[in-house]
Amino acid sequence: MTAVSFRDATRADVPAIVALLTDDPLGRGREGADPQAYLAAFADIAANPMHQLIVGEAAGRIVACAQLTVLAGLSRGGSRRALVEAVRVVADLRSQGVGAALMAECEVRARAAGCTIIQLTTDKSRHDAHRFYDRLGFETSHLGMKKPLT
Repeated sequence: MTAVSFRDATRADVPAIVALLTDDPLGRGREGADPQAYLAAFADIAANPMHQLIVGEAAGRIVACAQLTVLAGLSRGGSRRALVEAVRVVADLRSQGVGAALMAECEVRARAAGCTIIQLTTDKSRHDAHRFYDRLGFETSHLGMKKPLT
């Protein structure tokens, strides 16, 4: 596996993160907003201690990203849960262990935040991602639904 180190994203990382988000057919269709919108979203994420925007860096290049959000809840005995979103790895490093290392980093951070469960959603069309998450021990346990508010 390529040597990757993980850290909290900085404002300067936003263009590289957006490039990762747009590097697939789904992302190309829904990303590409005004750069200021991404910078404003980053400011919101950075200001909230329950959000972590994580990047993986190799040889000075951003090669992976994920957003980890800690959610407080009353279910499961009032336990915290971690929600992982926007998991991406650059195309030339996929299937080389970078994604598994990124998800392991998310788990470490979730445990450190007191979470008892980690969950994610993935688009129904992302069959390779489904197999990836299955290999990591995630189970298809719920039916997710979304409703656009715009």
